[in-house]
Amino acid sequence: MKHILNLYENINSTARNYSDCPAVILPEEIFFTVSIVGVLENLMVLLAVAKNKSLQSPMYFFICSLAISDMLGSLYKILENVLIMFRNMGYLEPRGSFESTADDVVDSLFILSLLGSICSLSVIAADRYITIFHALQYHRIVTPHRALVVLMVLWAGCTGSGITIVTFSHHVPTVIAFTALFPLMLAFILCLYVHMFLLARSHARRTSSLPKANMRGAITLTVLLGVFIFCWAPFVLHVLLMTFCPADPYCACYMSLFQVNGVLIMCNAVIDPFIYAFRSPELRVAFKKMVICNWYQ
Repeated sequence: MKHILNLYENINSTARNYSDCPAVILPEEIFFTVSIVGVLENLMVLLAVAKNKSLQSPMYFFICSLAISDMLGSLYKILENVLIMFRNMGYLEPRGSFESTADDVVDSLFILSLLGSICSLSVIAADRYITIFHALQYHRIVTPHRALVVLMVLWAGCTGSGITIVTFSHHVPTVIAFTALFPLMLAFILCLYVHMFLLARSHARRTSSLPKANMRGAITLTVLLGVFIFCWAPFVLHVLLMTFCPADPYCACYMSLFQVNGVLIMCNAVIDPFIYAFRSPELRVAFKKMVICNWYQ
């Protein structure tokens, strides 16, 4: 998705020609370090769930899906830095066929990370809804087998959509469809929240007797959603401005912050595992066991 993601070469000229705002350039070491930390943290989440049978439930399967999305977002930047390093060392022909193919693969990882995050958060929201308002039927409705099937379908759809978006990224309808996913996800989760609020008001006695763990899960989702919006919304806005008003001075001034927006995306992958650990005592205990075992080995 070269005209959306690989803006490092033209962002300076855009800001210089259409506004007085200089491009904010951050050292590549910052991106690389944050990306490495994000990969390692989310890998710990996956290992913790894989090694502890007590965590192998639908809720944690959905959290693992979000962790994979975050890890792909970090891995995208690591691979991009490696490609840039090889090109600077002369091992890759600039603008060559291999570099073009590699760029498409790396861009696909980035798009897959965003789509996977959107779908994972939506599935987690649906899971929390069922947990709170269909608690007695939850284990019959949401089984581990069904959860895995849902995730397989989800990731198959995200993969196909990601490849399609990268292939046709030069078309404006593709950009519109890509950016529309963000508000659609928010609208879906907002509808669930409004419905939950209305049910909570009409069934106050019922919700007051719900286990605290169920409400804790809803709060965790709220925090995850807030962090996701804060980290990804600036990039989505950048895509829209670059598509529809690239020559406007105010748009160009905002686009000069492209690398700052990129760091925010990388930070999302670093923050999410801390949210899991802070909100989930079971996962926090699993993390401690992993660290202690590795320390004494």
